[in-house]
Parts: sequence; C-alpha cells; structure tokens
Amino acid sequence: MAQKSAHRIVFANEKGGTGKSTTAVHIAVALSYLGARVVAIDLDPRQRTMDRYMENRRDTAERRGITLPTPRCEVYEGDIAGLGVRIEELGQSADFILFDTPGRDDPLARFAATEADTLVTPMNDSFVDFDLIGQVEGETFKVKKLSFYAELIWEARMKRSRATLADKRPEMDWIVVRNRTGHVEARNMARIEQALTEMSKRVGFRVAHGLSERVIYRELFPSGLTLLDKGHLGELGTSHLIARQELRSLLKALNLPDFERGQSQMELA
Repeated sequence: MAQKSAHRIVFANEKGGTGKSTTAVHIAVALSYLGARVVAIDLDPRQRTMDRYMENRRDTAERRGITLPTPRCEVYEGDIAGLGVRIEELGQSADFILFDTPGRDDPLARFAATEADTLVTPMNDSFVDFDLIGQVEGETFKVKKLSFYAELIWEARMKRSRATLADKRPEMDWIVVRNRTGHVEARNMARIEQALTEMSKRVGFRVAHGLSERVIYRELFPSGLTLLDKGHLGELGTSHLIARQELRSLLKALNLPDFERGQSQMELA
C-alpha cells in the first residue's frame, strides 16, 4: 500500500438493527476475495456477531473441505489505550482493518469511529434512525439540529484534518449507508433522502445505498457463507443476484484505497 499502516474501516451506529454486522462481514469477505490482507476486530464481546460469523465460516470450510477467503478476526475486550496499540500492531501486516462496533453508546466504539479512515454508518430509512445524526421538524421534516453523534464525528474530522499533514494519514471519509430500503413507503423514502441531502452538506458525509432487506442474510449466518460464495450456495434466484450486485455497488461506493493484490482465489464477480 502507499500508506505505511492499514486503512481503517469502522462500521458504527449507536442504534441496533441497521444491518451493521451483515454489511461489515460482506465487505470484509469481498476485500478478501480481491486478495487484500484483512483483519476484522469485533468490539462487541457480548454478542460477537462478526467473530461468530467468521467462526462459522471456518467451520464450514473445514467440514466441506473447501477454500473460503476468510479475514482474520479477533474480539477485543481491553481499554482504549490497549486498542490503539493493537491497531498499530495489526496494521503492520494488513491492508485493511475492519471494526464491527456494538449498537449502543460505547467508549471503544467512539474511539474507533473517531480514528476511522473510512467511517460507515448504516441506517434504516427511518427518522428513528436518522435521529442518530440529526433532528428534524415534525411538520416540514427540515433538519433543525445535529445530534451528539454527528457532532462527535464532525469534531473528529476537524481534528484529523488539522493533523493530516503531520501524521500523513488520509482525511476521514464518512459514508451513511441506507440499508433495508426494500419495504419503505415511497413518500417516507423521499423525506429521508431530502433530510440526508441537507445534513450531508452541513456535516460532510456521503450517502450510499446498501443492502436491501432479504431473508437470505439471516439464513447464511449459521454457515458463515456470504453472497459472494456463489459456488457453494447452490442455484441463486434473481433476488439473490440483485443482492450481490448491491454489494458490489456498495464496495465501489466506499472508494477504498488501492492495495498490492496478492493471489486471490477468486475475483469479485
């Protein structure tokens, strides 16, 4: 890589149920398929969704006697200082470090978010979820103020911007990902889009479309498989093919830095 340390991708949202872990797992596996050296850090030692997913994936590969590109994954339970040290250690031999954070306010999650090179905040198309980054007027749906979380990230980005020249790290790229849009009423989607557009101009994040609501994501967890493991999923229907295209589009939208590609087992097709 052009930079000395690994690129840090943090999936963070203080609300649960936004598809955060599912998105993180699929992006981690996608990068592994492309030949990147990926390390995943699960910052939720209670649920361990990312870690359990990768554990299931390794078990499936061993049981079936197949090769599945699988990121290295570990659960972190220490303090903030220790996490900083661990990030530096892992970054010396990785292209990307991905963080899956708990869906609640958490000191380690806040630290990881403020240290992200790419911060991904998945949200459902709901004003309940939008409230995490901003509050809107009840009648006009116009944004009236930033939330605590948006202010936290804004301050972190300003601090990073001032330090960029000194530490040679890239400026933080914040992407709000609209997940689970498949069953949202059209008028509500338009209002959410209007509010996100207004907020993005004020705070400086980008908006990307993420993963639609699909049963297959819940069904894949026990095996640890992803939509990219098409040779091991059996025959896929049209819905699953569309879902895979959504994933490819999301990966492209993240605009991640180039890396020195190794011998990948399979291109991201």
